[in-house]
Amino acid sequence: MVRTLKFLLKSQLKGSRLVQQVGGFTLIELLVGMIIAFVIITPLLGFMVNILDTDRKEQAKANSEQEIQAALDYIARDLQQAIYIYDATGIEAIKAQLPSSTAIDRVPVLVFWKRELVSQAITITGTGTDAQKDDTFVYSLVAYYLIKDATTSTTWSNAARIARWQISDGVPASTGVDCTGYTGKYISGNCPSPGFALFKLDGIGTITEKMNAWTKATANYTADTIALVDFIDQTKTDDASNPAPQRVECSTDPTINAQLTVSPDTATFNTRNTAKMTGFYGCVDRVNTTAQVFIRGNALARMENDSNRIKYADSKKTYFPTASIRVQGRGYLFTK
Repeated sequence: MVRTLKFLLKSQLKGSRLVQQVGGFTLIELLVGMIIAFVIITPLLGFMVNILDTDRKEQAKANSEQEIQAALDYIARDLQQAIYIYDATGIEAIKAQLPSSTAIDRVPVLVFWKRELVSQAITITGTGTDAQKDDTFVYSLVAYYLIKDATTSTTWSNAARIARWQISDGVPASTGVDCTGYTGKYISGNCPSPGFALFKLDGIGTITEKMNAWTKATANYTADTIALVDFIDQTKTDDASNPAPQRVECSTDPTINAQLTVSPDTATFNTRNTAKMTGFYGCVDRVNTTAQVFIRGNALARMENDSNRIKYADSKKTYFPTASIRVQGRGYLFTK
């Protein structure tokens, strides 16, 4: 009888051990494991999210730096052909002749005349495919604008952008075609841009006075501004919470700096919201046909489209890359 009871007890103990081994974790063990995993994984996830966010910002910054440099190189090549660069006073004098002169969403920063090559325009001898042609040049008026849309745009960012506008003269010919709004004959396909009028250097007065007296033709402009680069800092200098950085001195030499004017001039363009932005401006030395151009990008605008979150701040200035370039116009102004 005793042996039978011992056998039954041993069998029961072996069975209970097997059940415990197959049963898995208890509820308390699961809860403890979940808490430990939460404590370890949560900081790791936060660290990974922070790394990804920083990588996105650095990539946006790199893209902004590349685009700003490309825009400056383009403007530099354009300015190298300049024969006359308007300073802030000159732009103020002709602003009514420029397109969108009353708009508050844009301001002209660089305005200049340049001498532009027209390749293979004038026929020397022969006709048709056997014709031998020569190059010529025309004068063009170029303006670079800083534009900030008054409302949210579906095409452009919530930051500002730089746009280029140009009108050019035609290539005259003794036996050419008639161009609407212009007298005389022009080579086919080389009519003046609607609204174009050449500056007049005859009469009494300085070149500056004559250039500042320029007026457009009666025809309406058809040339539109073409965006050069987007994601330019749109923060204004009078923003109470996060004001934009002040403009830098164009030169450390007081004598040189005295002859330079900053464009746009907030004193004359104070009705334009864009005139209070320092994301794009230039120092113009009219006498020496030289301009120093400054651009500040806004890399955060590539990631966020909230105008209140992409404003400049000293704590975020690393994501507002800046660049500048100094160019002297090398074009020739021919007078008779």
